[in-house]
Amino acid sequence: MKRREFISLLGGAAAAWPLAARAQQGERVRHIGVLVPATANDPEFQARMGTFEQGLQESGWSIGRNVHIDIRWTTPNATKIRQQAAELVALAPDVIFATGGSVVAPLLQATRTLPIVFVQVPDPVAAGFVDSLARPGGNATGFTQFEYSVGAKSLELLKEILPGLTRAVVLRDPASPDGIGQFAAIQAVGPLLGVELRPIGVREPDEIGRAVATIADRSGSGLIVTASGLAILHRELIITLAAQHRLPAVYPYRFFVIDGGLISYGPSTSDPYRRAAGYVDRILKGEKPADLPVQAPTKYELVLNLKTAKTLGIDVPPTLLARADEVIE
Repeated sequence: MKRREFISLLGGAAAAWPLAARAQQGERVRHIGVLVPATANDPEFQARMGTFEQGLQESGWSIGRNVHIDIRWTTPNATKIRQQAAELVALAPDVIFATGGSVVAPLLQATRTLPIVFVQVPDPVAAGFVDSLARPGGNATGFTQFEYSVGAKSLELLKEILPGLTRAVVLRDPASPDGIGQFAAIQAVGPLLGVELRPIGVREPDEIGRAVATIADRSGSGLIVTASGLAILHRELIITLAAQHRLPAVYPYRFFVIDGGLISYGPSTSDPYRRAAGYVDRILKGEKPADLPVQAPTKYELVLNLKTAKTLGIDVPPTLLARADEVIE
């Protein structure tokens, strides 16, 4: 054997010794359960989970070596979510990572002991998930989705990009406190801006189609899509309808605009997943959810699609362009 090959072999063996030693000592593999109200082929949620896993790796966790992740994908169907939540709790993971209030509620019904870290929950105190933001007090903590006042900002943006706006349909989830809170914020500024508002549920595709059709042929009309799991599920339909009826629309997240929507304003969808990985890391290392304060979003994004604006015949105000965090051309 040549000297160089011998040294290379020796170095490789030396590097393997610590790994072999850890394996002999039986290094504990931690178990993270994940419940996501989306399908496994949804590219947006695939990207979010990629951010979460990257955050874990940055904290020293390696999938397959010292941590195992069990992801359960489900649709926004309440019955299916309850079933998946019960199955995940039965596995007794070290910590559960959950997306959205529709997922956290059944998880907390199934367990008050397993640690839960959540994201995309607008008002966890009102929902009864935590005692307070500063002192959660129970087995759950995490990151809020937004403040309801974001709804008012959506109407202001729609009025800015369409000065002649006189009426707007607001798509919301009426069965969720989030939908009620967001619409209340929009209602507060509607009269001040001279805009008539009509709330419409987003439960079924046909309902969305009828809602858009009611104002499609009326001048001075626009659309506001509030944040909800159902809006995300039906986003392709909503964006397509807005384009077909040449209806200016404001969306809650960047990925709506990436998919062809006109404008969005809302919190970063990836940042909470990165921050949640930090909370999961701290819990796996011994801290308790009760002692980790619930945190609000730290990054909001204004995104514009100039191609869509051109198709709609809209001249975007220069002041709005200057404020945009991202412009798609």
